[in-house]
Amino acid sequence: MRLRVFTVLLFLSMLMAACAPAVSAPQAAGDAMPASTDSSMPGDNSIETPAVTPQDMQSGETMLGESQGSMGEGDSGQSMGTEPAADTPAWFDAQLTNVRTGEAFTINDLQGKVILVETMAQWCTNCLAQQKQVLSLHDQLGPRDDFVSLGLDIDPNEDAEHLKTYTDKHDFTWMYAVPPKEVSREISLLYGDQFLNPPSTPMLIIDRQGQAHPLPFGIKSADDLHAALQPYLDGGM
Repeated sequence: MRLRVFTVLLFLSMLMAACAPAVSAPQAAGDAMPASTDSSMPGDNSIETPAVTPQDMQSGETMLGESQGSMGEGDSGQSMGTEPAADTPAWFDAQLTNVRTGEAFTINDLQGKVILVETMAQWCTNCLAQQKQVLSLHDQLGPRDDFVSLGLDIDPNEDAEHLKTYTDKHDFTWMYAVPPKEVSREISLLYGDQFLNPPSTPMLIIDRQGQAHPLPFGIKSADDLHAALQPYLDGGM
């Protein structure tokens, strides 16, 4: 009888043990479960970005430099403002009138000559002083078929008739003209705003190939002008 009771109790205890829920062993401190990096989890709006190494930065700079270099090569140097030698400014083809003779001409008509150009105004005392130095320059050079001086009266309030009177009064015998406003505007754009400021005595040399070479601002002596012109006078076509 006792043996039968013990057997029943043993059977019941085994049955209860089999039906009980399993209990997992405690995890070691933070080892087993990696933290989730899923940015879609509720309440987590952070975005994990990869770290940038010095090598990555150097690689990026190199690529940018190569890209800029290729762009520079592709535009045939025009990004630096260079122009083909055959091109000439539009104002070289603008019709001007020599107030001393009434003859029409363009800068292109004077191709092959060395041209000294001054933008001036009749009221400008610095301009008058500069033109007196040009007069002395002509005395130094003597008669030359390959050299021309040109005064351009860029004051919009002055006209050809008064300009001729001005040149007669001071015995300035070279070419003078009143340019159209478009010519004055282009000269300013090409060589700087100071070329429309007569008291700064702006001047430039146009060589035999039609290239313009602005001179320093300020009154220039006949000797300084001669020295600036001589290389272009010595050079052939």
